[in-house]
Amino acid sequence: MPEDPESPAPKPGTRRPGTSRPGGRTARTRAAVRDAVLAGLVEHGYPGLTVEYVAEHSGVHKTTLYRRWGNLEGLLADTLDLAGEDSWTPPDTGSLEGDLRALTREVVESFDDPATAASGSAIIAAAFQSQRAADALRAYYGERFRRCEPMVRRAVERGELSTAREGAIDAGSLSRAACAPLFFQLFVTREPVDEHTADQAAAAALAAARAGVFTPSGAGAPAASATNATAAQEPETAP
Repeated sequence: MPEDPESPAPKPGTRRPGTSRPGGRTARTRAAVRDAVLAGLVEHGYPGLTVEYVAEHSGVHKTTLYRRWGNLEGLLADTLDLAGEDSWTPPDTGSLEGDLRALTREVVESFDDPATAASGSAIIAAAFQSQRAADALRAYYGERFRRCEPMVRRAVERGELSTAREGAIDAGSLSRAACAPLFFQLFVTREPVDEHTADQAAAAALAAARAGVFTPSGAGAPAASATNATAAQEPETAP
């Protein structure tokens, strides 16, 4: 049975068991609302965005918006959830170094394009003013970083990382570390970023990964080097 087009929007980041992503009228409605929310954020920012604006620009009646999404924060959260319903996969260049460089360059390119940069920046700004938007944004990027796990698995299989176990590396932390310097410059210091900046961030993350920095929480610190381990076992000689 097709999903009721007037049924409440799913909670961001969730899907009812045994169902696929909604299609047909429901999908068209959500897409129209998503586009209107993004347009409103770009034009007015979160403080100036209203349900009336979304209704006017999406063609969806205001009462339907309230019934399905509850309020403005519900609209914004579902917009982020819908943005994550894509087929994006991390780069696969044949090496971890190439994958990280391609990933960071992708971040630069996305914020270098005015069309995508405006909406992305507006959503991030909204997350500072709405806890529900912040939760949805965290879930969105959490899913993005989860999809980066194959990069680490491939690197381990190729022998590019010193760890003998794939699980000894937190793929999410590695991906975050590669992208973090770019977001810092874009949204904190407001400095321009380019391919050189992207390559520097990728190189730093790669060096940290090779040093065993990205161990999962609770896994303990990286093992000591053979030199340090030997030194620790040797009895101290009296002067």
